[in-house]
Amino acid sequence: MISLPTFLTFALLATHVEPQTIPLWPNGAPGAMGTEDKDKPSLTIYLATKEKANGTAVVVCPGGGYGGLAMGHEGKEIAEFLNLQGISAFVVKYRLGPKYRHPAPLMDAQRAIRTVRANATSYGVDSKKIGIWGFSAGGHLASTAGTQFDAGNPNAADAIDKASCRPDFLILCYPVITFEPPFAHMGSRNNLLGKDADAKLVESLCNHTRVTAQTPPTFLFHTDEDTGVPPENSILFYLALKKHKVPAELHIYEKGRHGVGLATKMGETASWPDRLVGWLKNRDMIPSK
Repeated sequence: MISLPTFLTFALLATHVEPQTIPLWPNGAPGAMGTEDKDKPSLTIYLATKEKANGTAVVVCPGGGYGGLAMGHEGKEIAEFLNLQGISAFVVKYRLGPKYRHPAPLMDAQRAIRTVRANATSYGVDSKKIGIWGFSAGGHLASTAGTQFDAGNPNAADAIDKASCRPDFLILCYPVITFEPPFAHMGSRNNLLGKDADAKLVESLCNHTRVTAQTPPTFLFHTDEDTGVPPENSILFYLALKKHKVPAELHIYEKGRHGVGLATKMGETASWPDRLVGWLKNRDMIPSK
């Protein structure tokens, strides 16, 4: 396995592509309630080097309970890890509660997928190999994008809005899946929906109930010691995928708190990224050598 310090060293030695940050909506996001940085969702682009690029792309959604963003160990470090696999990464800074409620974060994630797909040629990626990877509340966002999507609007004036926002695969790490007790992460639910959210709205965002045969193939990682977001969240989604015959792989490690990221220096739990790389190879998202 490539440890975090090693792959960072490799990244520094490799031909480096400086990341660039672009606004998701240059003229302002729909429903924006101001002009501060928090009102401006963006995409930070980490393109794989030409020597390593294999055409796969991943939109990355850091966690933070829909009230913050862990842009370091669930953003930048993930992008650098993906780049080492030859995968281009696109880290989303999505809008947060309590200022922004559903569907603003989902709109941002969908726009990120459309942006990558609409610009696939210029980014050097395959428009049919665009996944989304989410952590914790970002995993809820990614699983929402994977269960609520559309083919794009062919009549849209904006070329990006013409592109589909369906991800081709999902990577969900210790994701929030259900908003119903006893396994819900209530902080994420309250930030996204408010404390007095309508019951039908809550139900509509329990994402294991939204899985269909069209849900993308999914890789799930969780830890048994996670008390912040219990592993039953990943289990519920996995079982729903199995019910609908969607290809899926689930790994629950015994050791590890919530929010471990790549789990560097965490004993055997640190092997989980190897399982992900193997799954991506099985799905032809990374060439097998």
